[in-house]
Amino acid sequence: MANHNLHQVRNFGIISHIDAGKTTVSERILFYAGEIHKMGEVHDGLAVMDWMEQEQERGITITATATNCRWKDYIFNLIDTPGHIDFTIEVERSLRALDGAVAIFSAVEGVQPQSESVWHQANRYQVPRICLINKMDRIGSDHQQVVESIVKKLDATPLLLQLPLGSEENFHGVVDLITEKTILFTGDDQGQTMVSGEIPDDLREVVQQQRELIIEAASDFDDSILDDFLNGNPIATERILPALRKGVIKCQIYPVLLGSALRNKGIQPLLDLICDLLPSPLDTPPATAIRLDKQEPWEVTTDPTADLCALAFKVLADKGRKLSYLRIYSGSLKPGDSVYNSRTLEIEKVARLFRMHAHKRERINLAIAGDIVTATGLKNVLTGDTISNPKLPLQLAGLEYPEPVVSLAVEPKTVDDRDKLPLALEKLQWEDPTFLVKEDPETGQTLLTGMGELHLEVVVQRLKTDFGVETQTGRPQVVYRETIHCATEQHEIFEREIDGKIHHGEVKIRINPTDRKSGITIDIPEQLLIDWPPELAALIKEKLILACQSGQIAGYPLTDLQLSLVEAPYNSNNTTDLGITAAINKAITQALRKGQPTLLEPVMLLELVSPSDYTGRVMSSLNQKRGQVGGMTSRPGQDLIRATVPLLEMFGYMTELRSATKGQGSFTMEFSHFDQAPPETLKKFGLL
Repeated sequence: MANHNLHQVRNFGIISHIDAGKTTVSERILFYAGEIHKMGEVHDGLAVMDWMEQEQERGITITATATNCRWKDYIFNLIDTPGHIDFTIEVERSLRALDGAVAIFSAVEGVQPQSESVWHQANRYQVPRICLINKMDRIGSDHQQVVESIVKKLDATPLLLQLPLGSEENFHGVVDLITEKTILFTGDDQGQTMVSGEIPDDLREVVQQQRELIIEAASDFDDSILDDFLNGNPIATERILPALRKGVIKCQIYPVLLGSALRNKGIQPLLDLICDLLPSPLDTPPATAIRLDKQEPWEVTTDPTADLCALAFKVLADKGRKLSYLRIYSGSLKPGDSVYNSRTLEIEKVARLFRMHAHKRERINLAIAGDIVTATGLKNVLTGDTISNPKLPLQLAGLEYPEPVVSLAVEPKTVDDRDKLPLALEKLQWEDPTFLVKEDPETGQTLLTGMGELHLEVVVQRLKTDFGVETQTGRPQVVYRETIHCATEQHEIFEREIDGKIHHGEVKIRINPTDRKSGITIDIPEQLLIDWPPELAALIKEKLILACQSGQIAGYPLTDLQLSLVEAPYNSNNTTDLGITAAINKAITQALRKGQPTLLEPVMLLELVSPSDYTGRVMSSLNQKRGQVGGMTSRPGQDLIRATVPLLEMFGYMTELRSATKGQGSFTMEFSHFDQAPPETLKKFGLL
């Protein structure tokens, strides 16, 4: 790519709810771009982008997969992301590194829970998007209902650029509202041939109405179009797309196309729109970094001749070696270059560079600003690290990680497995920041913590298939949070002579319970630490934050609390780091014990699809599981139920649901919040 115009580069991802058709769309993109010569299907386990054995077995995407292809004069760096909530970190880190995205919605289900989640993730990183309403050939498809749900659920401004020709199984083409031509997709050559035609007379009026909406939207971003629009002058087609592009890049409008990827319909117009409307690396605002040697902001522009600045947005353990996915924001990178890691403050050397095609590598000798590549040799780089020129050390903003909520006890089967397990778990932690490993202090067991049952199931299976480690596992366990019922205050003085030196520390701490979902707030009045040396003042803040990672009931992290430092007198003669640490730990321990400690359990947001005949049974089962139904939408033959249910009740629920609905029900869930644990849980921990 280094030899190409950056204006013709598109770095984008495919995002959506599970089973909306992301990987199927990606497969068609590669086929029509000439990258592959035969389309593989997800349900057959033959899709190029689902290369992992588990992805092929389960028919779902587990890891974000990058590839590179060409369409006309443009170069695409494409990342296909998972749609399952358990693998949301893959979406998070992909969106952090991309310039644009294609959001896919099912024409039948519309905006689903994970569609909302990935949309909000894209909002957080200000990623421009275009939308594809997929599965237009399905019974019950309704593109207008999907557009309305985008407005209602996502608070976005969709802009319909096409109208369907035919409905459900008779869907065979679209009307392009900008060019005012029909596009028919033939099935004889896998959709490669498109036939353009005139608009049928019975559609002319509605096409004119819809086209005016597009011109009106374009006029918001082009004053000359606005003048012609107000004066009733005709507006040439070639003027519309550049104006719309400005709105897309500003994340103010989201153009919508129609298609059926499985039937090879609607993909080529999508590819053209990616070229016309999504930003190039040169169109994105400069990234803001911190220059570490001067501790000041630094603007990172997309300039191949500038100093290197790149983000490691993903790390993969590939055949035992670390493969780092890099987004180059500025400068250039070659094999053999020395780079500075802003987290470890160390210099490392790049061994080799590759362009990825799913799991296959193409070796390259140069990567420049705007590129997405992988590198070997960066032994200490982890997800979210910034690498830069050692002479200009920079640090980009990292990533936000969701909290894991399910844990699993695991132990090796044999002595050989025991020796291999720690290294295998370490490599899996390289890859996934939402996967945590710790040892249970009471039982000595190794505990794996992740985003859900499926997440941990995949980890255990990968231990066996990828690393040859056989394990035994227990039942998944809920990861609780700890808090208190009432405000409490504790004054502690620690003073002890150790090795002939007096270690002194004194603090007074107040802890107040706060509203649910409020998290942890640490309040340290500035005037309290005026007399403290900077290193000891920083230590106090660090120890208060650290103390919140482990409660007094069972060592779970604290939440929904305000922890305030009320007093912290400093004695220059004998106040030490050991003394102040001991005083803080004891004060917080005693304060938590006096505050009537309690447990909070994770509650999940559930979206469940049930045949109408079995809805009564399903609702009854949700009530038995302490579920709270938030709403129900009825569709022909089926009902969509939204509810919140404690995670503890959801283990093994898929089997129960299939039994209650004769195998026809399905559900998805995502973490919602922590709430008061039930009396039976409190009894188990000796709190009642």
